[in-house]
Parts: sequence; C-alpha cells; structure tokens
Amino acid sequence: MMMFPKIKKIQAFQVDLPLCEGVYKWSGGKSVDVFDSTVVAVHTDAGISGYGEVCPLGPAYLAAYASGVRSGIAEVAPHLIGLNPTELSVVNDRMDFGLRGHPYVKSAIDIACWDILGKLAGLPIVSLLGGRYGESFPLYRAISQEDPAEMARKVASYRSEGYRKFQLKVGGNPDTDIARVQEVAQILSNRDVLVADANTGWSQHQAIRVVDALRDVDVYIEQPCASYRECLTVRTHTSKPFILDEVIDSLAMVVEGLKDRAMDVVNLKISKVGGLTKARQIRDLCVSLGIAMTIEDSWGGDITTATIAHLAHSTPPEYLFSSTDFNSYVTKSIADGAPRRQGGCLAASTSPGLGIEPRWDVLGDPVLSIS
Repeated sequence: MMMFPKIKKIQAFQVDLPLCEGVYKWSGGKSVDVFDSTVVAVHTDAGISGYGEVCPLGPAYLAAYASGVRSGIAEVAPHLIGLNPTELSVVNDRMDFGLRGHPYVKSAIDIACWDILGKLAGLPIVSLLGGRYGESFPLYRAISQEDPAEMARKVASYRSEGYRKFQLKVGGNPDTDIARVQEVAQILSNRDVLVADANTGWSQHQAIRVVDALRDVDVYIEQPCASYRECLTVRTHTSKPFILDEVIDSLAMVVEGLKDRAMDVVNLKISKVGGLTKARQIRDLCVSLGIAMTIEDSWGGDITTATIAHLAHSTPPEYLFSSTDFNSYVTKSIADGAPRRQGGCLAASTSPGLGIEPRWDVLGDPVLSIS
C-alpha cells in the first residue's frame, strides 16, 4: 500500500532584499528601498521538503505587510501538521479554516506544497500546471517613478538589454504623468509595448483627463483609480486597452469584470489570491474566457521568480500579456537554480518541483518553527 507524506514541520525565514536601483517609487509618494521577504519551508516525514516565498510591496500597497506574513503563518501552521501536502485543496481549505482572509499569508505554504508535489512526481511544476509553451516567455520591466527624462533614459537602457515591454509607474501629478508617457513613447518602436500603471493613484477626474490627453499615444492604461467603480467609469471614457490589477483579488472579481466589460487584461499576482492553487483556477478561467494576463506577484526574489515562471510558462502565449523576473531587480540571491533572464525573456526550470534550493547561508536561522 502506498504511503503518502505528511507535514511534520513548517519553518519561516526572514530575508532583506535590497534593490539594484536603490529605491522603487510608485503612486502617492510610496517607495521601498529594501524588501522584507519571507521564505517558508514545509518539511515532511518522507524526507522531502518544499519551499515558497512571499514578499509584500511594503505595508502601504495592498492589504498585506511583511511581519503579518510571519504572524499569520504562526496561526495557520499548527492546523497543517499531519496533512498530506500533495492534497492541495485540503491544505487550502484547512488554511482558510485556521485563518479567515489574509491570502498572502497562505501563499508561500501553498507554493511549498506544490514544490513537494513536483518532487514526488519527478516533474517540474510547469508540467503539473499544464505544460510548457515554447522555449521561453516575454517579460516587462517596471520603471520606477521619476521625472520624464529619467524614466525615458531607463527605458532606453533596459530596451538595450532586450526588454520590449515597459510598465511606467505613474499615478502622480496628471501633467507630469502625461509628459512621462509621451516622452517614453517617442523612443519606442511599434514592436514595443507601453503600459501606464497608476497603481490606484489618480482620482476619477484626473484619470479621465490623462486618458483623453493620451488618446493619440499607443499605451495601455492600468488600474487608474482605487475602486472598481471608478476604474469602470474611466474605462467608458477611453478606447485604450485597459488593465485591472489591485481590484482583481479573486475568481469572483474576474467574473464581475468580464460581465461589465471592465478590462482587456488582468494582472494576476500569485500571493494576492493565496498561492498557486487559486492562481491556477483564475488563470484557467481567464484562458477559457479569452482574457489576457500579466502573471507575476507583488515582489520577491529567486523563489518568487521561479514560481512566477512555472505559472507563466504553462499559460498559452496568446493569453500571456507579460510577466516579470523580480530576482533581476534585487542585489541578493536567496536560492540556487532560479531562472535568469536572457534578452528580455525567462524560462521555467526543467527540474522537479520549483527547481530551486534555498541558500541557507543567506537565509540563516528560522524565525519561526512549528511542528
């Protein structure tokens, strides 16, 4: 009779991830210079361990914050000891029973369980998620909020490295934002893709003014306002392709957005919805309904980048608008085997599970251990 593994211990590690550019700035004057990431290890009685990572974009972006990850894991983990980590729906149901809401807390545990499943099956997670499409997939580069000339300079630099998709951080003064988009658009070709991402930073009237001023510019508009209702109103005032991000936090919101014709693309952040299990549900629904996706997360390092790569690489290319490689934004490597960008593209690992091994000399001792 086959014996299934059981979770015997869950550990959490805290690691700081400094930025290559020194600081990352977006709407409302928000900025981060060092990201506080949490790596989770799920150990089994079969000697197989899985790993996950979650890294909120500071405490003022989504309803998520770094120390809340560790506090939440302390609440959730005792409910999981003794469970079979490969029974992903059971694990997620038990996490929801142990802690209402707070999907970002549960994300790294869910990812670690997928890592275990892949290792037991001898398959990379990309295969378990549906299979690999092509040799690689395209990435975008986020351009931190600066004055128009500096943002254009950075776009030109990253374009020379192979990127062809650029997400400008706007959502500030409307006049400055219009200049940011117009200046960058002048240096791009018709093969390039430009996104103006306001990260909820504009009021409704500001957003309508901006999209009207940009009516002759080839640009996507992303999450102009904080609420779904405001974004939907802006959507009705422009013919520009429209992306929703911060408000897309569940399967139900995707269905509502489709019903209202509220978007052309959704930004699917893995930790925002609670991990790979729920992100896959949303991904598959979007593919079935013909909605394109940017597949990524809030932030992270090598383990987050590996996770994104498996979900993105298993998505049909016609529905994968873009993705990202967070480990190229930070100065510290926390795992061996993580995918690395080549010319603006990324590829998921072919090794079992996530295909990574944490660098224990970097992670140090666990800040939390529950068995």
